[in-house]
Amino acid sequence: MFDAAFGPEAAFARYEAIRPRLPAAVFPRESLWLPTLAEAADHYDGFLLDAFGVLNVGETAIAGAVARMADLRARGKRLCVLTNAASYTRGALVAKYHRLGFDFTPNEVVSSRDVAVARLEAIAPGAHWAAISAEGDSFADIPARLTDAMANPEVLETADGILFLSTARWTSEWQARLMAALQRRPRPLVIANPDLVAPREDDLSIEPGFFGHAILDDLAIATHWFGKPFGDCFAEGIRRTGLAPHQLAMVGDTLHTDTLGGAAAGCGTVLVERHGLFRGRDVRPFIAASGIVPNIVVETT
Repeated sequence: MFDAAFGPEAAFARYEAIRPRLPAAVFPRESLWLPTLAEAADHYDGFLLDAFGVLNVGETAIAGAVARMADLRARGKRLCVLTNAASYTRGALVAKYHRLGFDFTPNEVVSSRDVAVARLEAIAPGAHWAAISAEGDSFADIPARLTDAMANPEVLETADGILFLSTARWTSEWQARLMAALQRRPRPLVIANPDLVAPREDDLSIEPGFFGHAILDDLAIATHWFGKPFGDCFAEGIRRTGLAPHQLAMVGDTLHTDTLGGAAAGCGTVLVERHGLFRGRDVRPFIAASGIVPNIVVETT
C-alpha cells in the first residue's frame, strides 16, 4: 500500500484525489516570495506553526529555527504550534520541543490528539474505543475508555469506535483486518492525524490520514477528522493566541493541510519550501496545479 516510490508527487496526487473531503477556501491570486519568516513577520501579528518541515525534520531542529522563534518573540509576535503529531501527549510534545531548543509553553502547543480526544464523548457517549497507537503510548491524557488494538486485536471487533492515533505499527495486513471489521459492523472512526505523509530526515512517513481515506474509498463509515486542515484545531490555536484569524498566518510545508486549512480558517498562510514535503522541488507547479496559493512563500524558516 505504501513504499519508497510514494514520494512527493504521488502524495500530492493523492491529496488532490481526496480534495472533495477537505475544507473549501479562498486564496490570493499570487504569492509574495520572501527568503525567511523574518521578512514575513511584518505582515502578521502572530503565527500558527506546523512542526514538521517548519521547526524540525524528524528528530532534528531545522537550522536557524530556534533563533527565528526567539526573534519573532522579541518582535512581539504571538506563537502557537499546531501539529498533527497525534501519537504524543502534549507534555511529550513540549518536552520534545524543549530538547530541540525551543521554548514553547504547554499553552502554545495544540496537537490534533488534544482536539480529537476532547470530542470523543460527544461522538459516542460512554464508548469503548479501540486505539491504533504507537507501542507504549500512554492513554492517561484521554478521558475515555481505550484499549490498545494492536496488543488486543479482538477489540477491533468489539469496541464501539476506532481511534487512529499513529501508524508506527500499522501495516497493510492490519488495514485489511480493520476494514473487514468495519464492514461487518460499521462504527465511528476518528482520525486524529489527517496527514497522508510527513517529512522525516531521509524520506516520507505514511500517516493515519492515508489509511483513513483508503477506508472511505471503499466503505461508507462515519469518519471524524481532527487536525489540519480541519477547522477545530485552527479554532483552538487561534483562541490560544488571543488574536483574530486575519492577524495570524499559518506556517507550514504542505499545501493541502497547512495552506488550505489556514486559508479556510481565515488566516494568512506561509509555505516553507526547503525542508518539508516539497524539499528539493520547485513548488510553483504544485501551486499552479492545485490552485492552493499561499499568501507568502519562504525558502526556510
